[in-house]
Amino acid sequence: MNYFYFYEVGQHFYWSILGYQVHGQVLINTWIVMFLIFVLGFSTTRDLKIIPEKGQTFIEFLTEFVRDIAKTQIGEKEYLKWVPYLGTMFLFIFVSNWSGALVPWKIIELPNGELGAPTNDINTTAGLAILTSVAYFYAGLSKRGLTYFSKYVEPIPFLLPINVLEDFTKPLSLSFRLFGNILADELVVAVLVSLVPLVVPIPLIFLGLFTSGIQALIFATLSGSYIGESMEGHH
Repeated sequence: MNYFYFYEVGQHFYWSILGYQVHGQVLINTWIVMFLIFVLGFSTTRDLKIIPEKGQTFIEFLTEFVRDIAKTQIGEKEYLKWVPYLGTMFLFIFVSNWSGALVPWKIIELPNGELGAPTNDINTTAGLAILTSVAYFYAGLSKRGLTYFSKYVEPIPFLLPINVLEDFTKPLSLSFRLFGNILADELVVAVLVSLVPLVVPIPLIFLGLFTSGIQALIFATLSGSYIGESMEGHH
């Protein structure tokens, strides 16, 4: 008798890759988001000028915005090399969230499941959170060497279990915060569109766009904060 059971939320369009089953609709939208970011980056940086035009002005503003986040959270000495990582996280989450709020994915029919923002799938947000965990462990070890692990027994060795648990709760909080907010926003808009399709959902869509941007900012800011903490050697 098979005592193992598998649970899932909703239906999914599965692909089999190297013997593993993956959510195909998430990969499709992830590739779309990455393509949009590539087009944005290429079109705004292929012809850089001393006096920037509209596209170059936008990308320079975005770069300065991410640099300010990195400098505030990591510090002036170490922040510069983390700008690409934080910028990638911010852009990917921002475009993913907005794609779910703006694009009517549900009109595209799939054999199972439905398209939506990549960030409304817990697998995507958990993967992003794990990347941040790897980043702050790498930052701490590269900066402090093996003395990085001394933080687990500071200020007293009795706190070792709590300090270890904290490193597990950081990615959990990052992933569930982003996943929960984006999923809830899409569900609310979908329900209201089905009930009152003309007027009521419009303000909620604009509110969803605002909260989607805020969630991208929160994720990038917290990622920078965790990286900064790991290099400083204190919580």
